[in-house]
Amino acid sequence: MTDTGHASTVGEATAPNAPPMVRIRDVHKRFGALEVLKGIDLDVRQGEVVCIIGASGSGKTTLLRCINFLEPYDSGRIYVDGELVGYHERGGRLVPAREKEIARVRAETAMVFQQFNLFPHMTALNNVAFGPIKVRGVAKDAARERARELLARVGLSDKADAYPAQLSGGQQQRVAIARALAMEPKVMLFDEVTSALDPELVGEVLAVMEDLAASHGVTMIVVTHEMMFAREAADRVVFMDGGVIVEAGPPDEVLGAPRSDRLRAFLRRFTTSRGS
Repeated sequence: MTDTGHASTVGEATAPNAPPMVRIRDVHKRFGALEVLKGIDLDVRQGEVVCIIGASGSGKTTLLRCINFLEPYDSGRIYVDGELVGYHERGGRLVPAREKEIARVRAETAMVFQQFNLFPHMTALNNVAFGPIKVRGVAKDAARERARELLARVGLSDKADAYPAQLSGGQQQRVAIARALAMEPKVMLFDEVTSALDPELVGEVLAVMEDLAASHGVTMIVVTHEMMFAREAADRVVFMDGGVIVEAGPPDEVLGAPRSDRLRAFLRRFTTSRGS
C-alpha cells in the first residue's frame, strides 16, 4: 500500500481457502456532505484479531457501527459469515432488510462500547443473562448458569449480585464484555473500550481482552489507541486515516516499520507522549 490512502482488499492472503467471517467491499458512508468512509475493503478471518488504529475522525468507529448496522452504509457490501448485513440485493441494488432480520444479524456481531451501557437496575448476573433470555430464547436457569461462568472468565465471580453503581469502571466494562460473550456472537466488536476508564483500571480490561484474543476462537475487531495491546494481541493491525485504509499487516510491520508518512506521523504521537 502507498501513501495515497487507497488500499486494495486487505486480508485475502490469510488462510486463502477459508471464507472470511467478515467481508467488507467498497463501503461508503456519508453524514450529510461529509464522507466518513471512502471505499473500505477488508476481510477478517474466523478467529482472527484485527486492531484498527487511527486518529479521531478517521472513520474507525463508523466502520464498526456499519458492521453492526447501528449505522446504515450508503453503498458497498458488508457480509458476516456470508450474510449481507442490513440489506437485500435486488438487481444489483441494496434494499433495506426488515428490522427483525437486521436484529437477527446484529446479534451475531456483539459490540462493546466506550460507555458500559449496563442496565442500572439489574445485577451483574442479570445484565449478562438478559440477552440470551430475551433475544436467544435461552431458558432462565441455563442463561444464569452461563452468566456465572462468563463472570468467572472475566474475573468477577464475586460480583454476580452487585449492581453497576457498586462496581468500578473497569469492573463494569468487564461485565459488558461478559454480556457480549453471552450472546455467543460470531464476531466481537470493541470500540475504544478503555477510553472512558481511569488509567489504573485500563490494565484489567485489556487483560480480559488479551485472554480472549489468545483463545483463538473469538473473531475480534478492535478499535483501540492502546498500541501495546495492538502489538501483542492482534494478528493484523489496520491503520485508517481520512476514511480510508492506509496500511494493514502484521503488528511488527505496521507498528514497527510503517511505510507511509501518515502512519509514521500518527505513531510519533505515542512516542512523544511516552517521552514527555
